Amino acid sequence: MRFVIQRVKSASVRTEEKVIGQIGKGYLVLIGVSDTDTEQTADKMIKKMIGLRIFEDENGKTNLSLADVGGSLLLVSQFTLYASCKKGNRPSFTEAGSPDKAKCLYEYVIQESRKSVPEVQTGSFGAEMEVSLVNDGPFTILLDSEKL
Repeated sequence: MRFVIQRVKSASVRTEEKVIGQIGKGYLVLIGVSDTDTEQTADKMIKKMIGLRIFEDENGKTNLSLADVGGSLLLVSQFTLYASCKKGNRPSFTEAGSPDKAKCLYEYVIQESRKSVPEVQTGSFGAEMEVSLVNDGPFTILLDSEKL
C-alpha cells in the first residue's frame, strides 16, 4: 500500500463539475493499493499517517500531528501510484490491486480513519476526478507499506 501525504492549507476534489470533498488545513492523501495488501497493512499505514508530526510548532519545528492542529483528511484513491515504468515509456499497472480489492481497502481506510480524525472527506473511487490543493511547505511524504 502506498500513501502520498501532502500537508495542505486547503484541498478539494471534483467530479462531473461538482465538489465532492473539501478540507482546510490537513492532509490530502493519495492512496494506492496492491493485490498483496490486507486490512492489517492498512491499519499500519493509517497509524503511521495519523501519527506523523509534520506540522510546525511555535518554534517552527515539524513537531505537531494532525490531531495537534485539528487537521482534516481528504482521501483519494490513486491506482497510478503502482505504475511501473521499467519497460518502455508507457506505464504498466500490473502491480496495482484489482478494482474490487482496491475499493474494499480504500473504503476500509476511510472507515478506520474516521475513528481517529473528526473530519474525513473523500474522492469517488474509480471516477475521473480533478484534485486541487494549496500545498503547505510544500511538504509531501511517501509512505510505502513495504518500507515501514
